[in-house]
Amino acid sequence: MNRQMVLVGFLQAQNCTNLPSSWRHPDSRADSMSADYYQEIARILEAGKFHMAFFDDRLAMPDRYGNDHAHTVEYGIRCVKMDPLIVLTTMGVVTEKLGLGATCSTTYYEPFDVARRFATLDLMSGGRAGWNVVTSLNDGEALNMGRDSHPEHDSRYDRADEFMEVVLGHWDTWEDGALIMDKTSGRFADPTKVKRLDHQGPAFKSRGPFTVPRSQQGHPVIIQAGASGRGQRFAGRWGEVIFTAARSLDAAKAGYASVRNEAAKAGRDPDQMFLCNLTTPVCAATKAEAEDKMALINKLPLEIDALSLLAEALNYDFASKDIDEPLTTEELKSMQGILGIRDGVLKTSGKSNPSARDFVTFSGRGQVQDAMVGGPREIADRLEEMFVERGCDGFVVAATYVPGSYADFVQHVVPELQRRGLFQKDYRGKTLRENLGLKRPAAGAWKMQPRDAAE
Repeated sequence: MNRQMVLVGFLQAQNCTNLPSSWRHPDSRADSMSADYYQEIARILEAGKFHMAFFDDRLAMPDRYGNDHAHTVEYGIRCVKMDPLIVLTTMGVVTEKLGLGATCSTTYYEPFDVARRFATLDLMSGGRAGWNVVTSLNDGEALNMGRDSHPEHDSRYDRADEFMEVVLGHWDTWEDGALIMDKTSGRFADPTKVKRLDHQGPAFKSRGPFTVPRSQQGHPVIIQAGASGRGQRFAGRWGEVIFTAARSLDAAKAGYASVRNEAAKAGRDPDQMFLCNLTTPVCAATKAEAEDKMALINKLPLEIDALSLLAEALNYDFASKDIDEPLTTEELKSMQGILGIRDGVLKTSGKSNPSARDFVTFSGRGQVQDAMVGGPREIADRLEEMFVERGCDGFVVAATYVPGSYADFVQHVVPELQRRGLFQKDYRGKTLRENLGLKRPAAGAWKMQPRDAAE
């Protein structure tokens, strides 16, 4: 089979999409706190043969800008954040093959808890679950979870590595074939095929035995989105579906090669992972119609949207300085969270000490300046170029309004991608791994030995 794209729907269990102004769009549904809202999205994505619906998440509303939440609530800047796992269960009920991915933090949860939640979702959905592994971003999340401040960037990833070992270790403790369920003999399962983990490490202790058997796909698919050097090493070691946010083909190709190289260094097969680049399509039957849609969408964002989301993502209060005052080197070094945003602004702006306005201009945060606008051919041409040139293996499709953006993409772009042989016309199987083309993992397969990177 020819190489084909992976498509993921990028969702938020909140009042807006990743674009905070999306709720202001006249065609966006206003009932984002209802099950029917998400179920309609799920039906659209499955009709379009998307591999997965994926939920980003935070454990706090954006409140780092001015260290206050008033602007967030007033302007609806992601102020509602529901539990994505529970929302996913409502979507799983109305779909059969759509993958169901959600975010859960390694910084503020316990490994056994996360392992049980996602293993349960995996069973309840027939092997369609995916876990997006994050280390969280800022002090707001820390304060909500009983901590005084957010841990330092690299130390969070060190903790996350051990967290992964505990979660995967628990998922491995039930062997395939452990269940007997013989009513005549009274034997439910073979105790020799269910082990205790007995993990004791620098950050975690977890005994077991684990309480959820393996699913049809073995265990949930691991999703990751590390952008920094340390984040890419983490993604290369653990990620099976990896989200990227390159804003040009050259940047995408460099990031693609880097993460695959990290996977090879970790002893993994780079072909058993899929890098999906974030894209925000604005599409219609013709380019002219799409441009009309874009003209309306461009009127929605406010400057406060970008400033608030930048403060949240970098754990830095951009209200502490005038918007045009250059940030000091020390202030730039103090930033935490998604350091790829900071590094991208430094590189793209060409300034060693950019201002808050530069961050707004060059980050794209809270804006739609990188949207792909066009009819089916224009959008498909751009996606095809990045895919064929090995900038990515697929795309995370973000919405400018809901559910219309997803419906537009499925109606106009998906058929064109299918006509070109770039995207599947139907699902390969029933589990997420089958549909992605990932091997069902044997117990302990993740305990690979690192080897030198491929040339």
